[in-house]
Amino acid sequence: MNKVAIYVRVSRADLNPENQKRDLEEYAKKMGWDYEIFEEVESTRKTRPIKNKIFQEALQKKWDLILVWKLDRWARSLSELINDLERLKSRNVNFQSYNENLELSEESTASAMFQAHIFGAFSQFERDLIRERTMAGLRRAKAKGKKLGRPKKAIKKQGRVYVLKEESSQPHV
Repeated sequence: MNKVAIYVRVSRADLNPENQKRDLEEYAKKMGWDYEIFEEVESTRKTRPIKNKIFQEALQKKWDLILVWKLDRWARSLSELINDLERLKSRNVNFQSYNENLELSEESTASAMFQAHIFGAFSQFERDLIRERTMAGLRRAKAKGKKLGRPKKAIKKQGRVYVLKEESSQPHV
C-alpha cells in the first residue's frame, strides 16, 4: 500500500471532525501507511468538492486506498455509495471504513460488498427518518402560524447610509 487518502466529513460547521481524524490517523500510523488527511465541513449531497477531488484522484491512481470513519461520511445515499465503490473497484482502488470494520478491494468477496450495501441502506434509512421528522416538525410549526425560513432583512436609511437590518427579532423555525 503506497498512498492513502483519509477523508473526514462533518455536515455542519458547529460539528467537530477531530474524533474522526484522531481515530483514522492513529490507525494509519499503526498500519505504517503514507497518508494525507482531507477534511470537509458544511457539505451537502451536491457540494462536496474535497470528496470529489479525492475520488477523481483515486480513479487516476493517485491513491491506493480511501479510508473513512464510516460509510455515511463518504456517501449520502445508497446509490452513490454503490456507484462509487464499483468505480473504485474497477480501478483497483481499495476502500476501507474504520467503524464498520469493512475493507473493500478488487478481491472483495460478494459478502463484503453485500455488507457494504447493508450498512449503506441503514445509513440512508436513518437519513430518511431524520428528514421525515424534520418535515413533520416544519408542517406542525407552519400550522401553528410560525414564520418559516431565514429572517428577512430590510434596508433602513440611517442618515445618508442604507443599512441591512433584521425586520424582527422573533425566532424563525
